[in-house]
Amino acid sequence: MTDFLRTPDENFAGLADFAFQPRYHHWKDLRQHYVDEGPRDGPVMLLLHGMPTWSYLYRDMIPVLVKAGYRCIAPDHMGFGRSDKPTDIHWYSIARHTEILTSLITTLDLHRITLVCQDWGGPTGLAQVAIMPERFERLLIMNTWLHHPEFEYSEGIRKWFGHWKAGGLFDRPCPDVALLLLLSGGLASRDVILPALIEGKNPGFTGKAEEIYRGFSAPYRGMPDTAFNGYRQFPLSIPATDYDSGNGAAQTHHYRCLLDLQLPAHFIWGCTDDVFTEDWGRTWAGRMKATFDPLADAGHFPQNTHGQTICKVLLERIAAERF
Repeated sequence: MTDFLRTPDENFAGLADFAFQPRYHHWKDLRQHYVDEGPRDGPVMLLLHGMPTWSYLYRDMIPVLVKAGYRCIAPDHMGFGRSDKPTDIHWYSIARHTEILTSLITTLDLHRITLVCQDWGGPTGLAQVAIMPERFERLLIMNTWLHHPEFEYSEGIRKWFGHWKAGGLFDRPCPDVALLLLLSGGLASRDVILPALIEGKNPGFTGKAEEIYRGFSAPYRGMPDTAFNGYRQFPLSIPATDYDSGNGAAQTHHYRCLLDLQLPAHFIWGCTDDVFTEDWGRTWAGRMKATFDPLADAGHFPQNTHGQTICKVLLERIAAERF
């Protein structure tokens, strides 16, 4: 039996703009949460989150895409959101996250999929396209990567995984990672965020900032330190620091498969991101002969700040594919 924690349902009660019915996929002895909204016979938007978020990241996009006729599937990786949280940090690997996502897709028998991915949603989601391309219609790629020998890791990403190593900024009990979404979204300054993180101070958010903070902290609020191991292991699985846990060889294979893939691909990129830079996004899009739409004032989490704009651009790109 897997030792795991399960976030109480009351943590998710009354979240702003996220009144979607929870649904669950059972994988071995664990439960994975996913959102499933829109017509069951509609084309699918598979919306994948990364670190340190969950399906709440897509709260502004799901209603727009459902209105456009799409069935939106937004899962939470194990250890995140409403999904179960194995307590052993060594349980987590990118290969395992990928396997669970494959299980969800095949169990729901999803076809006609538009993949929407960002951060770790890229390596886990693009793997699905490489291994079963017949289920996919197109790709939307945002602020992510696939490891390959030629990839140059930015200074921003090296600082990021360094913060999770011994003595780093996030090497502390119950790191309050939701604060990062407030900082990235321009809803709070470093003067507020850093004391709240380092000293465990109440950030005292109000209004929109408090709503967003409640949403992103809901999965771990009031939980013990072992509930954070999924968060810890994602940064420590970047292949530059742990090639095996990051599924580095498989990522390289998937990257090369995608370069030859005959599917429409669109890139929408947060251009102030210092982790996955605009230059990298443009380079990758060029190699895939994909469209590239820059969001000049968006950062690493464009869904959090520019969700409706992303939907507008994506739907326009899809319409243009027909001509």
